[in-house]
Amino acid sequence: MIIDAHQHLWQIGQNGHEWPTPDLSVIHQDFLPEDLMTATQGLGITGTVLVQSQPSAQDTAWMLEVAAATPLIKAVVGWTDVTAPGAGYKIAALARKPKLKGLRPMLQGLEDDWILRDAAQAGVQAMVTHGLTFDALVFTRHLPAIDSLAKRYPDLSIIIDHGAKPAIASGDTALWFERMAAVAQNGNVACKLSGLLTEAAPGQAPEDLIPYADHLLNVFGPDRLMWGSDWPVLRLNGDYRLWFDWTQAWLADKPNSTHNAIMGKAACNLYNLN
Repeated sequence: MIIDAHQHLWQIGQNGHEWPTPDLSVIHQDFLPEDLMTATQGLGITGTVLVQSQPSAQDTAWMLEVAAATPLIKAVVGWTDVTAPGAGYKIAALARKPKLKGLRPMLQGLEDDWILRDAAQAGVQAMVTHGLTFDALVFTRHLPAIDSLAKRYPDLSIIIDHGAKPAIASGDTALWFERMAAVAQNGNVACKLSGLLTEAAPGQAPEDLIPYADHLLNVFGPDRLMWGSDWPVLRLNGDYRLWFDWTQAWLADKPNSTHNAIMGKAACNLYNLN
């Protein structure tokens, strides 16, 4: 069982599309289920988690339609405005969709403490009530707020995307190591081993990623760490097989139980996959 816990699909100019922009020519094109099948061919991927890429209810509705027609996609992490009036009702309606397992407010472009503000609390509580995960798309600067959120809502399952995007290219990551260790002390916080290639500089040595992956494994353990491709964003600095092969090499000297957890079991448990 191999689960890709983080991949995207989009159609340029449709379903509330805002990103990627034309300057990102490598990924400024449609990516649809048939492209996903091609990217994963021969790798033994048994399921994926389709994650929102646009802050748009249209995008989420489209993803749910795609997922319903695509057996490989086991779950959807969608988007809704958690601060909007009636957010709780919208979240309840989304939670009734069979493959909708979580929501992602895209915190990386918002103020550090945005998710702790009063306007967001009814929406967050609705996620707890309906058993949805909270995917946290964040940078190092957001981690204290995620720590506070985890303590405020101990029954909220929080999943940090892309290891909180450490600044691997510059190496300015001392604070990242410290804050990731702190937030991982909350048992309701998990993390995705994804996006690290994108944070590296072009041509940076693959072994430069190892300290970051090691740290995530050390602080979260294998049962709270899940592999994801972040395809097709991954194409900005690599490709699907490169990241898959890198992960397999990194896991090669680790116990089978660790390999199996990171490559599938953790995602199944945390996203409640069938």
